[in-house]
Amino acid sequence: MATLRQLEYLVMVIDEGSFTKAAELLHVTQPALSHQIRALERSAGGPLLERLPRAVRLTPAGRAMLPHARATLADADRARCAARQAAGLEVGELQIATLYSITLGVLPAALRLWRLTHPNVGIRLFEHRHTDELVDAMYAGQADLAVGPEPANWTGRTQVLGTEDLVVVVATNDPAGSGNTVKLQDLADRAWVHYAPSHGLADVLDLACAQAGFEPRIAVRTEQTAAAPALAAAGLGPALVPDNILPKDFDGHILQPQPPVRRTLTAYTRGEPDPLAAAFIDVLFRTTAARARGGDG
Repeated sequence: MATLRQLEYLVMVIDEGSFTKAAELLHVTQPALSHQIRALERSAGGPLLERLPRAVRLTPAGRAMLPHARATLADADRARCAARQAAGLEVGELQIATLYSITLGVLPAALRLWRLTHPNVGIRLFEHRHTDELVDAMYAGQADLAVGPEPANWTGRTQVLGTEDLVVVVATNDPAGSGNTVKLQDLADRAWVHYAPSHGLADVLDLACAQAGFEPRIAVRTEQTAAAPALAAAGLGPALVPDNILPKDFDGHILQPQPPVRRTLTAYTRGEPDPLAAAFIDVLFRTTAARARGGDG
């Protein structure tokens, strides 16, 4: 059976690209490191590493094991941290994985309230472009909890926080901006401010337009969520954006799409959330509910 030490050695060898560097950082001899890796390979039933003259690379078996090794080490580290917190030996840290658009729109109000109620608990954010990346990172043990769109086929625990409305943004002098609502099919002949293909909101826009019966033409693509409404307000074309990322003094024109475009937001964990994660999920639920009622949390 693999030990935590062996998994730590495997991860360090891969991260450093050599047995020599890994041994130095781990403060062990290279023969001792090699011995532990061979023991891990015997336990796994075959080679995990291919030893090249000047490098080390994973075998297919090693590639399969590596994310599980990282997740196991991350869980063990959180277990040690939780025990030390319970003993009053150190302040805590909450690790949150999310999407860039969620950091802009949903998290600020929750983190503001969290700071007031948990001033000694640090926050570490891991931000991703796409829900698929976020889910993969959570399966690999990156963070204590994830905040994002509802994940498909998630095997852990999921808490629905509410729905996020998306709006269409255009320039103030745009012909489509004469009212407060717009049918997406009425914008079928327009070139859109789109997102980079790897960005999760690119899928949201493509799906919304497909349901309206057209494929959006592209005026410009952006990697940055916050850039999309700014580019739309500058007149480059309509953009579909989460309404919660827009500042109160936004100088573009905001249109409610008909029918509405929404996505379900959730907080999810691999198992039962630990006390810190559970407390933060409660804060998230309160602030998203307050926003839905028109408050500021």
